[in-house]
Amino acid sequence: MEVLAANLANADTPRYQARDMEFRSVLEGAAARLSVTHSRHIDAARAGGDADLKYRIPHQPAQDGNTVEADLELARYAENAVAYQASLMFLNGKIASLRSALSGSRG
Repeated sequence: MEVLAANLANADTPRYQARDMEFRSVLEGAAARLSVTHSRHIDAARAGGDADLKYRIPHQPAQDGNTVEADLELARYAENAVAYQASLMFLNGKIASLRSALSGSRG
């Protein structure tokens, strides 16, 4: 969300190049740093990738060289916010059900 916010903040900056992050690459890079101590662990050899920020290729760049497309950035930001909120709601539900199961087993 920070990358998307930075893109939006620089939508009017001449020659600003919009950046993006591939979540899959970041996740694979994190998996590559895991050590395998059991046969059922993630195979770190098949994980890998470049976790650096990439430059986004615009559909229609501006005359001043700026590649930020504000409508697309806003849509991506909203999509990211909804996915984050849904993840939190799911985790809260899981935790509530675990607490309920634990408190029910005490009685």
